[in-house]
Amino acid sequence: MRDYLSHEVRNVVVLGHSGVGKTAVMESMLYYTKASDRFGVTSEGSSLIDYDPEEIRRGISVYASLVPIEWKDCKINFIDTPGYADFIRGAEAGIAVGDSALIVVDAKDAVQPGTIKAWEAAQKRSIPTIFFVNKLDEENASFDQAYSVLRDTFGKSVIPFEVPIMENGKTIGSVNILRDKAWYFEGPLADPNKAQPVPEDMQDIVAEYKNQIAEAIAMSDDELMEKYFSGEEFSEAELTRGVRLGVRNGEIRPVYSGSATHSVGIERLMDLIVKYFPTYGEAGSVMVTDAESNEPVMLETNEKETLCAQVFKTVVDPFVGRISYIKVLTGVMSSDSVVYNATKEQNEKISTIFIVKGKHQTAVGKLFTGDIGAVVKLQVTQTNDTLCEKGKHYLVDPIKFSEPMLAMAVFPNSKNDEDKMSNALARMVEEDPTLRLENNKETKQTVLYGIGDQHIDVVLNKLKNKYKVEVRLETPKVPYHETIRKTAVGEGRHKKQSGGHGQFGHVFVEFSPNPDEEEMVFEEKVFGGAVPRQYFPAVETGLRECMQHGLLAGYKVVNIKATLLDGKYHDVDSSEMAFKLAARLSYKAGIPEAKPILLEPIMNVTVKVPDEFTGTIIGDFNKRRGAIMGMDMVDGYQEITAQVPLAEIQKYPIELRAMTQGRGVYSQSFDRYEPVPSNIADGIIAQHKKETEE
Repeated sequence: MRDYLSHEVRNVVVLGHSGVGKTAVMESMLYYTKASDRFGVTSEGSSLIDYDPEEIRRGISVYASLVPIEWKDCKINFIDTPGYADFIRGAEAGIAVGDSALIVVDAKDAVQPGTIKAWEAAQKRSIPTIFFVNKLDEENASFDQAYSVLRDTFGKSVIPFEVPIMENGKTIGSVNILRDKAWYFEGPLADPNKAQPVPEDMQDIVAEYKNQIAEAIAMSDDELMEKYFSGEEFSEAELTRGVRLGVRNGEIRPVYSGSATHSVGIERLMDLIVKYFPTYGEAGSVMVTDAESNEPVMLETNEKETLCAQVFKTVVDPFVGRISYIKVLTGVMSSDSVVYNATKEQNEKISTIFIVKGKHQTAVGKLFTGDIGAVVKLQVTQTNDTLCEKGKHYLVDPIKFSEPMLAMAVFPNSKNDEDKMSNALARMVEEDPTLRLENNKETKQTVLYGIGDQHIDVVLNKLKNKYKVEVRLETPKVPYHETIRKTAVGEGRHKKQSGGHGQFGHVFVEFSPNPDEEEMVFEEKVFGGAVPRQYFPAVETGLRECMQHGLLAGYKVVNIKATLLDGKYHDVDSSEMAFKLAARLSYKAGIPEAKPILLEPIMNVTVKVPDEFTGTIIGDFNKRRGAIMGMDMVDGYQEITAQVPLAEIQKYPIELRAMTQGRGVYSQSFDRYEPVPSNIADGIIAQHKKETEE
């Protein structure tokens, strides 16, 4: 593969619902352009793109893959992304790196939740978009029906450029609407170089589609608008110019169709991308931030500009080490050079640069503006870091990845696994921004956060197969707290005589509610030296240790004030240990008299769903002991804010997806602790007693 400059490179993110054939479209392009000697199939393990064991096992994409295609003296860097919601990080990285979007849809079910999410992502970034209606070869598939649903859902900017010619359920040719001509690749009229008239039974629909194109391009140019309203027909050159402009500014979203598995429409799709999608260099400039002054800076998107590149994906391989996937925003990155990581403020040595094509890598000397490649064995660089030249330090806006919300406690199966688990999980968190690892000090559990159950399942399989670590999962313990509602005094008397020096300590401690401070506040009001001052720290230490294990259910005791009122000591037998033990006895005597209660964490939850699911979400929150705090329409979605006990929403990511057909998203944050209702508290206390007895 030769070097390509910014005016020859197009970066296209491939989006769509899971199972629509995005990877098959890419495999078809690779095979058609002879970049691969076979048409790979993920489930058979022959795919060049989906080659990870997890992808082969599931038969779907789990990670984003780079698929560079050389076509008509241009290079198209396709970023093939997973469609399944649990693997959203691939789509989020792809949409950040792609300068245009190809949304693949199923001819029999054109608009699915993943299609809508893909459209919204492309709209948010205002990037040129093309729809490809795939699987037209399947029974009962209809282009007209698929197109109609797309246009009804996404508006008048969605317009077909070519219409398939069908015969007995099979695509035998297509009509180019802009040129008003037909080409056949099967049957007696088959000749890729010879245009034919539009079939009579398609002339009306083709005329209607052509009028839709004319109307759309008229909106993008004043001169064309005047001609359109005067009733004049556009020439082919005017149509081409108007469409090119309309696709770039988002006024037109072309619809094309075919069948990836039969390589139908693939050549024309590549032609369409090269003809209408802009090259990276056409952007002209990119906005970055000066790392020193924090001021915005505009850099030119060409090879003469200073180097500025962003890492958008990291793979940590047990044998190769860290592999960093990079997009060069400006300038040129060279192998055997030193660059500056402006995010980590450290130099990095670039040894070898690779062009990645699925599972294959090809070493290259340089990576030019707009191109995408990979570098191995960078020491400190991670996803979202910016690499630039020494002395010219810039920062690129980080890619925003989804916050993981599904929590699972992770336990090693053996002592041997325990030693390896932390290291393996740390590596996986480094390469996956949608994973989070937390050591909960209160519950003493290692908690892994992911996007959904399939995401967590991939992590488990990867731990087992790649890192040889066996683990098990449990629902995390809720970090309940305990507190008291009234003031009580506890007496603690520790006396032990066993020959020689004995042990003696006697204290009276008052326990009272203290809502202003979470941690225990210790005071002493001892008069007349009933307890010598040197024993005060021992009493405090004994009480603080007790506060970590409440008497109701073993949870941390909070919002309490402990005051040492009185006591007794012995000149010979008293010691720090004796008073520490006496303090524990006073705790056990006083807390039960102070009306102890359980507290539970209350979370602020924000849910965004299509309006039709509003009633379902509100009803569900009511069942979860939640309180609705507000509702608002944001970007066409109903945003519902509520406060809900953590114990009621531990599986909420999975349940929300089921309730909203995968279209709902949510976030949560801790707000406060509140008393647990007595009927629920009784169950928690009973469970604790049962576990203690066992």
